[in-house]
Amino acid sequence: MKGLLKQINSPDDIHGLSYPQLSELAGEIRRLIIETVSRNGGHLAPSLGVVELTLGLYKALNAPPDKIIWDVGHQSYAHKIITGRREEFTTLRQHRGISGFLRPAESSHDVFGTGHSSTSISAALGLAVARDLKGEKYKIAAVIGDGAMTGGMAFEALNNAGHLKKDLIVVLNDNEMSIAQNVGAMSGYLARLRTDPMYTRGKEELEQLMRKIPVGSALLRLGLRLRDSLKYLVVPGMIFEEMGFIYLGPVDGHDIKQVAGVLQRAKVMKGPVLVHVLTKKGKGYKPAENNPGRFHGVGPFDLASGEVIKRSSIPSYTDIFGRSMIKLARKDDRVIAITAAMASGTGLTNFARLYPNRFFDVGIAEQHAVTMAAGMAAGGYRPVVAIYSTFLQRAYDQILHDVCLQKLPVTFAIDRAGIVGEDGATHNGLFDFAYLRPIPNMVVMAPKDENELQHMLATAVKHPGPASVRYPRGAGTGCVLDEDLKIIPIGRAEILKKGPHAALLAVGSTVRLAEDAAGVLEGRGIKAAVINARFVKPLDEECILHYARQTNMLFVLEEHVLQGGFGSAVLELLSARGLKDVRVQCFGIPDVFVEHGSPSLLRARYGLSVEHVVRAVLSKMVHINRSRRLKIVSDNK
Repeated sequence: MKGLLKQINSPDDIHGLSYPQLSELAGEIRRLIIETVSRNGGHLAPSLGVVELTLGLYKALNAPPDKIIWDVGHQSYAHKIITGRREEFTTLRQHRGISGFLRPAESSHDVFGTGHSSTSISAALGLAVARDLKGEKYKIAAVIGDGAMTGGMAFEALNNAGHLKKDLIVVLNDNEMSIAQNVGAMSGYLARLRTDPMYTRGKEELEQLMRKIPVGSALLRLGLRLRDSLKYLVVPGMIFEEMGFIYLGPVDGHDIKQVAGVLQRAKVMKGPVLVHVLTKKGKGYKPAENNPGRFHGVGPFDLASGEVIKRSSIPSYTDIFGRSMIKLARKDDRVIAITAAMASGTGLTNFARLYPNRFFDVGIAEQHAVTMAAGMAAGGYRPVVAIYSTFLQRAYDQILHDVCLQKLPVTFAIDRAGIVGEDGATHNGLFDFAYLRPIPNMVVMAPKDENELQHMLATAVKHPGPASVRYPRGAGTGCVLDEDLKIIPIGRAEILKKGPHAALLAVGSTVRLAEDAAGVLEGRGIKAAVINARFVKPLDEECILHYARQTNMLFVLEEHVLQGGFGSAVLELLSARGLKDVRVQCFGIPDVFVEHGSPSLLRARYGLSVEHVVRAVLSKMVHINRSRRLKIVSDNK
């Protein structure tokens, strides 16, 4: 490592650098980010776009004690590098390395943990209230992207901040994108602020004009009305001004001196201030500049060409979902697709191209997406809401109150279910069984492979009430796909292998694990049944109870937290039917937030591997089944 970067160990080291030196440092930081992400994968384009903004923030503010909160964390790489993690940055997103998101346990400079968008202003306002209650004196800045501004929570926070009038700086990082191109009225409004000369006139001109308005009697009232009319016409950021913020900008986010200058102005102002900064996503790396959506979150890639290094030629579950949606839409004009700023991520790009009138990207607004879908269902359509498991959590009340209570036919396509790997704790989809299963009227499905996924999707769309289909990230199994879509009987499991000695009950991605474990066990003298549950709700009670009575030994597998999941559902069933003597062992995720790392490593760590399952079954069989006189081959052979 050469140049200035090796001298930067904390934000204090930024203050002593000149602006030409800071520009040089920005180039060095950018190179380190590009080189690291090319090896490890990560959120490249958003982090490249905020390098100068990050340096301007730390030049203007004194952090600590001043605090900077980054929305989502996609923009945090430069922040991590200059806050004492320069040497560790090469471990980005690797197991036991530094996280790709903000993590307070990792550094005191990560003031607030963020992995989901639109939270920074709320958190910053909460910190401002805490600061004032304690009588402390420091500045707080929340950095939020224009994509995150499409989330309703951001407006709730702006509204409350304007009312409380706390000293607070909101930095709006405007790069015209979230993950894909932004949608909605706010996006159009910000575009006008960027481009319309009428919006970029200074407040100073307006103030000079106001001084010339006469005062006294009727002229005063006329003057005030004229003042307000002119203010709406020429003051940029009027929507923010009306919400109680002082608006500054827009300024060039790649000019460190400009950024630092406007922030120095902002920090001496009283009350909430919004600083509008314009940046370019992917700045400094041409492939990312030309295709920022592709490089938003990217796997390892070739540094010279920008070509992503493909790990598998097998279509992903997401790809198959997208193809299945097109099949369904072709046959049924009631089928509608809805996503929350994730058209590409959920596999709906081609659907949007083929059926533009039946595709809706609502921005980062999961709550709105679900209730909008409920309205469409009430209007006679069959909406499919495609949202990652970790993001669907944000719309829980809407699922319960607006969809399930009314028994509306909304399908939830839950992508990225289970362990997602390097994105870590904020993005692992390990809770959806538990938060959907208790809701009346909800059907909960999980396919064993991508062929079953397409049939489950068709089943959900035909079902007269709410239904969910959850499936994992990444490549499928490579199985042969049926040409025609079939309807699966609701609540019917699939017996893949019969066996009298034990039963492996598996759901979703763990079905293949159960099949592999059963094969190993058979070589050691144990014939275990393998059941693809398919449904977490309703359970195939007849099937489960049959094998519980026959084998007296059930092993339940799921890539999900143990509390409230598939295993819990099986235990509840056995208890309700009085089968208290059936021995049950559940495999899943314990009561922890799963850290980042490769999915295979993490699954093995939490017991979701053939070795762990075989060892557990052998151990139970040795102690329990001696009376059956089974010839069990030693685990050492």
